Amino acid sequence: MSKYIFEIGNFGVRWYSLMLLIAAAVGVYLLLKEGLKYKFDTNFLFNLFFWVMVMAFIGARAYYVIFNFYLYEDDLLSIFKIWEGGLAIHGGIIAGFLTMLIYCKKYNAPLFKITDMSVLPLLVGQAIGRWGNFFNQEAHGAATTYLKLKHAHIPEFIIKNMNIDGTFYTPTFFYESLWCLLGALIVIFLRHYKYLKVGHLTSFYLMWYSVGRFVIESSRTDSLMLGGLKVAQIVSVVMFITGLLAFMVLSRRSKFENLYRETNANQIKF
Repeated sequence: MSKYIFEIGNFGVRWYSLMLLIAAAVGVYLLLKEGLKYKFDTNFLFNLFFWVMVMAFIGARAYYVIFNFYLYEDDLLSIFKIWEGGLAIHGGIIAGFLTMLIYCKKYNAPLFKITDMSVLPLLVGQAIGRWGNFFNQEAHGAATTYLKLKHAHIPEFIIKNMNIDGTFYTPTFFYESLWCLLGALIVIFLRHYKYLKVGHLTSFYLMWYSVGRFVIESSRTDSLMLGGLKVAQIVSVVMFITGLLAFMVLSRRSKFENLYRETNANQIKF
């Protein structure tokens, strides 16, 4: 399967780029839809999403380049060729959160209410974005066989595209996409829980994604490394512990305190 939607001379539009754009579009739609329920200003949310996405892309690329600098040291301009792949989600999460922290502090907006509202868009966006890796034939696991993939009930079109230079590879990108999608469905259910507190969804995301990523990362062959350790697994452990501690602290408070469904936006001034 071609990596390009179409090519004109030396110019081509990649499926990878399209999948990221779709993920962003769906993400902003879901965020705005949830924000309207709680009286958030649409312009505030749209501007916030714009800056978070910009900084998240920069952070995701910078994170990837830092741990793979040997790939770019002889051609520094190739650092900017993000359409060829090379974005690390953990770098995007860190940069996106810091941007959100600064933006919310500037406008006196409730940070963790907004991070909670962002969990569903983020999980859905990740589930969609992973299909960019499918078209780029990256973020896969170890070599395997056609029969093993078939017995694992992997769709035929995925199996065919995981045949790279005559060798079949484990489609770990597919597993992560399904994990994020399942997490999104759980979030939709949790948002209807009467005693859900502000911060619970954020802590759920930190734990849910970290467990899935830690397990899936053990099978990947293109992991970012720090010494002999996989960076994504280290970060996953830190994220999980952070989420667990946050959940424990929130759970010790009165179940009627700071409820997600009752927390509306503060007055935001531009």
